[in-house]
Amino acid sequence: MKASVFLALVLSLMTGCVCVRKEAVVLQPEIDLFLPEVIYAVPGVEMNVYFDNLIQATNSANYVFDVNCPKGRNDHLRWRFLPTEKDLGTYDWEVRVFGQHGLLAQGSCKLVVSPLNTVENRPLSILVVGDSLTAATAYPARIFALSKEPGKIALKMIGSRGNGPERSAVPGGVAHEGYGGWTWNSFASGKASKFLQFPEGDNSKPGTLNFQAYLDQYNEGKTPDVITVMLGINDIFGAQDENIDSRIEAIVKNMDLLLAEFRKVAPQALIGVALIPPGAGTQDAFGANYNCGQTRWQYTRNQRRYNAALTAKFQAANPLNISLVPVYINLDCLNNYPQITAEISHGNPAQITRLNNGVHPSTAGYNQIGDSFFSWLMAQLSK
Repeated sequence: MKASVFLALVLSLMTGCVCVRKEAVVLQPEIDLFLPEVIYAVPGVEMNVYFDNLIQATNSANYVFDVNCPKGRNDHLRWRFLPTEKDLGTYDWEVRVFGQHGLLAQGSCKLVVSPLNTVENRPLSILVVGDSLTAATAYPARIFALSKEPGKIALKMIGSRGNGPERSAVPGGVAHEGYGGWTWNSFASGKASKFLQFPEGDNSKPGTLNFQAYLDQYNEGKTPDVITVMLGINDIFGAQDENIDSRIEAIVKNMDLLLAEFRKVAPQALIGVALIPPGAGTQDAFGANYNCGQTRWQYTRNQRRYNAALTAKFQAANPLNISLVPVYINLDCLNNYPQITAEISHGNPAQITRLNNGVHPSTAGYNQIGDSFFSWLMAQLSK
């Protein structure tokens, strides 16, 4: 045995350690970055991209988000932009996500800054369809307000519900079809759906979709110029990783039925379907509503899978000419959800503020949803 080899063996035995070379193990987490195809913006209405809404991570604060765009501002938690008339146009929007070990993900999309309507009192009718987020009437009211000013639109909102007595529609004001707990199936085949017609008026028998009959009752038989739909939250809420794919397959079947009926009756209408927003930014909000019944982590996983499935579906084939509205990017989930101030714990009377509603935003959050729909609408009207 050579002296050098013998000496190395002796030294290793003396220290109680034999060093063995191993291949390096890469511990970088994979970041699933999900961007919309288009970020819509208009002069005078702030548009944001909240970074936590773009990735699935236990703590997005552990990452650095580097936005490259000639417009807007890259802050710690968001990219924000308040356009002016000088900003009209289409721009590249790119983001890179860095972790402790370097670049983890990158992606790009388009920022489209569309002009506001310039035709004073331009007539436009809209039907807003959704679940409890729509039933709250706040974001439909925001669409209505922005359409009046700065949109200069004589907006007619179609629907049976609104902010009138007992949630009734207000003639000449805010109206919609929003119902708490409803799903795509509720509207496509549910016994309470106003889009269905039942034999002899008996909803104990199977009904058939009849959107024209709905319009006969609520819009003098006229087709709407615009239809927006924000559904999916209740459809995917209770799903788990092992059944989310089958859940989405069932959702798509009902979605296809309803959207095909809309398109058949309103062939020229602009139809926008929302990529649904994430829930509140902490588990406190989900605990307040659902005890141990749901986690923010699982809900966010479901929400992202749903949005990704919709995007893939309409990118692959879009015979009904459906447009996706990226509602999910422009919602501050830390500050624009309801909060409650209460004692830290039973034995500590000091006060602390926590989020306390898992999926229903505050008024400020609903306004951001309305901003997203309005910005999308102005882009469609300017084409």
